[in-house]
Amino acid sequence: MTSKERFLKALNRETPDRLPVTTHHLQPFFMDKYMNGMSNDEFFDEMGMDPISWFQAYKPDESKGEYYDPEHEPGYLEARRISTDEWRVKAEDVPGQQYPTVRYSFVTPEKTLTMNLQSNEYTSWVSERLIKEKSDIEIIAKYGVHKKCDVEAVNKEAERYGDRGMVRGLISFFDVYGQSGCWQDAAVLFGIEQLIMATFEDPDWVHEFLKILFEQKKTFLESCKGAKYDLLEGGGGDASSTVISPDIFENFVAPYDAKINEIAHDAGQKVVYHTCGGMTPIYEMIADMNPDAMETFTPRDMGGDADLAEAKKIVGDRVCMIGGFDQFHFFKDCSPEETRKEVRRCFEAAGEGGGYILCPSDHFFDADPELVRAFADEARKCQY
Repeated sequence: MTSKERFLKALNRETPDRLPVTTHHLQPFFMDKYMNGMSNDEFFDEMGMDPISWFQAYKPDESKGEYYDPEHEPGYLEARRISTDEWRVKAEDVPGQQYPTVRYSFVTPEKTLTMNLQSNEYTSWVSERLIKEKSDIEIIAKYGVHKKCDVEAVNKEAERYGDRGMVRGLISFFDVYGQSGCWQDAAVLFGIEQLIMATFEDPDWVHEFLKILFEQKKTFLESCKGAKYDLLEGGGGDASSTVISPDIFENFVAPYDAKINEIAHDAGQKVVYHTCGGMTPIYEMIADMNPDAMETFTPRDMGGDADLAEAKKIVGDRVCMIGGFDQFHFFKDCSPEETRKEVRRCFEAAGEGGGYILCPSDHFFDADPELVRAFADEARKCQY
């Protein structure tokens, strides 16, 4: 089988020739420090994994006054930003901070909203939230751009990649910094602690906020019809059971993300629901939202709570399972034999009958390339 065929078999909960093996986002820090700055495609060839092309492209709707932001240079996992004369994003460096800091101003006719992003050599994070007053969501509702998929660009990438592997994208998220699930986007913009408290103190406002973000994602997904993605990612770690309660998930996450999955399917797209963190109490809630796949099945030793064998029994006949490998303990400071043993453990726990893709539980920054190579080599030996 080709890697693409192998992925699609697993996503359809069928049995491929062998265990598909891949990784989540490859971090620039890891690629520069450990892989001599090679490209993603070169990494997959070097390691012998089943490749993924992460691809994101938006197209402006000129009839609505949209255009590509002339000042934006897309960064890691970004598409070209879409602007209008009533929704413009300006960036400026903030001096005197412990970490390099950029202030992003979202300029509208009524109000300018601001968000600060800080970075170090590993990653970036939000240090000042965009939503500072509850009425700020009305500015997003009135002026925020509803991004649309550039189907032609996606299909060109799918043609380029061919049978080499999977073309994977992200359900649209908020400009500058966001996540693909409705709840997750809201958590980034308002702060997860404040958002949790608001579900008790002002639940109507939380639902209003989630509906605004949902409408933006709905527009994107409806525009994905005809795009030759193999998989789109939804969800996000702020919906994990180590962050929020199952009650909050049931009442504030599932109602919106279930509709997201339905709209994606109507557009002919497959969806993986990404939950980096705890999953065990919400396995069936996630499966009830009808995604095609679930990830990341983070094990307990990494701060999650997933047991692959238990998860396979509960949801393995309903979704493809992706992840479950402990990259923290088996991509560094261990022997290749221990890494290989962990691969076999994952395969024995979740591989029966297919419908499983071996993958680290989310991304990683530091790793021993020889252990990564052992990971891939052992997985290729796991044949059906």
